[in-house]
Amino acid sequence: MTDLSASNVKFTSRLLEAYGLLIELTDEQNEVTVYRIVSEFQIDTGTYAVLQKDTVIPEDNVEILKIIDDADGQPELVTIDDDDEWEDVAELYDELTLPFED
Repeated sequence: MTDLSASNVKFTSRLLEAYGLLIELTDEQNEVTVYRIVSEFQIDTGTYAVLQKDTVIPEDNVEILKIIDDADGQPELVTIDDDDEWEDVAELYDELTLPFED
């Protein structure tokens, strides 16, 4: 079983180093949206990016995507198709960012 606790998180900056703070993503309708990289981290199940539209306030929703390597070894973002994997990563991100409660 994979341990998805905050203590096993390794923060990375591959996207930031490759593309800078802002990333343009194109959706299925070929509409381009600019996102800001909020966080990048690696756990046993893979490497993930948390992105936020550059036009929203910090409390608004974030997008969580998986980082994979393309054929040239460059980081590429893909949708997390597995609902359980997405839920686990989203809960872990919440654990990393929400204030500690006693």
